[in-house]
Amino acid sequence: MAPTNSWLPGACPGAPAPWCEAPPPPIKHGPLLRPGRGRYRELCGAAAQLRCGACGVTYYCDADHQKADWDSIHEKICQLLTPVRTSLQFFSSEKERKHGMEQLLHRQKYIADLTYEVAQKFLYEGKHEEAIPAALHSLRFSISIYGSKSVKLVPAYLILAEASTGLGHLTQADEYLSQAQWIVLKTPNCTNAIQSKLHRNLGLVYAAKGDFEQSLYHLANDIYFASCAFGTHDTNTSGGYFHMANVFFRQNKMDIADSLYSEATDIWHAHFSRLIQIQSQTLKSATEIDILAGDAEASEEPLTGEAQQAEASQILNAILDIREQAPKHKPDKMAILLHALAMLHYFTMDLPKAHELGAKASLITQQLQKQDLLEDIHCLLKLIKSKNFSM
Repeated sequence: MAPTNSWLPGACPGAPAPWCEAPPPPIKHGPLLRPGRGRYRELCGAAAQLRCGACGVTYYCDADHQKADWDSIHEKICQLLTPVRTSLQFFSSEKERKHGMEQLLHRQKYIADLTYEVAQKFLYEGKHEEAIPAALHSLRFSISIYGSKSVKLVPAYLILAEASTGLGHLTQADEYLSQAQWIVLKTPNCTNAIQSKLHRNLGLVYAAKGDFEQSLYHLANDIYFASCAFGTHDTNTSGGYFHMANVFFRQNKMDIADSLYSEATDIWHAHFSRLIQIQSQTLKSATEIDILAGDAEASEEPLTGEAQQAEASQILNAILDIREQAPKHKPDKMAILLHALAMLHYFTMDLPKAHELGAKASLITQQLQKQDLLEDIHCLLKLIKSKNFSM
């Protein structure tokens, strides 16, 4: 059986330090870079004979790697790969050839975006192993579309770095981050959104190494760049506050950690509350709003409702666990947290859980005598009831 994560593409030794002035050694990529030029393992790049029987264009070294790819992403893109990995048909005119190339590019972009979204969702769910094959597909298709030096590759590199960090493979994470950093350095006017994501991943890697000073430095930069791109109270900034709080928590600086956890909670609570207000105002309308569509500026990376739901769930449930285990309970903060989680479950249509958490939040809020918050919670419970939920 292949060793765990043996499909990770490795870089040459001696990768440069962060923000160096020399380009990092190239990471070896697999078959999507060279279709029609031999059979290569889908995940680790070497020659292989095992082929997917459905699409007929994907090869593996063994059943373990095939299953890893299938469980991560291949099931979703299997039939999409055939038209992009087979040779273009003969065209009788330049117009037909141009149209064919446009169609191929459109399919490649769709797969690159889809695989990125799936990988991102796996990350938020803590499924680092499953995120890697999907992220590799996104990276390889992005290289085919944009070239090996494009800033469009950075989001995929960062997902691979974060997944590697989550698995404890810090050397591999450093190699991916070196690639991302080099591209950012060579990209004039790189967007604040990309800078934010890069610093967040650097913060996570340094935290995993136990270098909390450097971790906090990069997470502070994450929050700064995210605030510049999206606004100080946008959901895109919440992750920076959350991860920074985790670092202070590990340092046993509980007051600072508590404040930052509250900031992350308040961001999601305000975001969901705005959406609930919209829904309550249009309760009689047949058109439902996009449950997690934000009003932020367009990001450099695609982000689906499911991925954002997973991020909110990751952050809010982690904070709930910490607050429940704290020696001193803070009812005012618990009420807001439970209300935010209740709204999240309402949006994901887990109505029993939404009602359970909403009822708990209502009970605490009644004791605190916070009338405005209590009215908001009752509005949520009314919306849950409107969905024909029977208690």
